[in-house]
Amino acid sequence: MDRNGSFPANIEDISSEPDALAGVTVIVCSSCRDETGSDAHPRAGALLAEDTRRAATSENIRIRTVECLGNCKRRLSAALLRDGCWSYVFGYLNAASGADLVAGAKLFATSTDGLIPWRGRPDSLKRGLVARIPPLDMLKD
Repeated sequence: MDRNGSFPANIEDISSEPDALAGVTVIVCSSCRDETGSDAHPRAGALLAEDTRRAATSENIRIRTVECLGNCKRRLSAALLRDGCWSYVFGYLNAASGADLVAGAKLFATSTDGLIPWRGRPDSLKRGLVARIPPLDMLKD
């Protein structure tokens, strides 16, 4: 979203801004279990990480995994980070939510205020928002 509140005509247009996308990191919890709680391997979180990597194939977005985000009661979880901006934690995702995470990363990358705009955000990133964490320089004593 730009300062006038406008979104790109097409979310795909954002991919033409590789420098902006390079500033966003998607972190996927690779140890998350699916809604059944299955211990099967690969874990559903690892499948989500792979789906996210596939969705970001032609994008300049960093996809990383972490062993646990500590969000287990909210099933599959991921976070979106951008230097100097708010960070986001999402839950209630599924193994096929990779495209939603990439779409959210694109919105985040082009945000002028460091926030992921609500409008245009995939539904899974609206319903699944767990926390928004401020950048360190915004904290007060």
